[in-house]
Amino acid sequence: MKVEMMSRSISYQEELIESLKDPLEAAPYIEACLEEENSEVLKLALNDVIEARHRMNELSEDVTTLLAKLGELLSAKKESEIYCLSALLNALGFQLTVTVKESNS
Repeated sequence: MKVEMMSRSISYQEELIESLKDPLEAAPYIEACLEEENSEVLKLALNDVIEARHRMNELSEDVTTLLAKLGELLSAKKESEIYCLSALLNALGFQLTVTVKESNS
């Protein structure tokens, strides 16, 4: 008996968004993108995580406002400012990390 495999029709982006619904997947994804020190990479990563949370109806009302403020911070003129904290911490022997926040419930 011959079994035919169905071809996968889920795109990479859809798979990524699906995986980012899990905070344990999203945290290291954001952290890795932060380490790139590239504002465009960070913006894309945060948008991916926001899309995943949106699909789960887990966005607070202030996310849109905060995302707009981050967009301003990551603008071409201020791009390096967000990485200044990371550089300072690195010089002091520390590093920024992204972890899953503990639930208060």
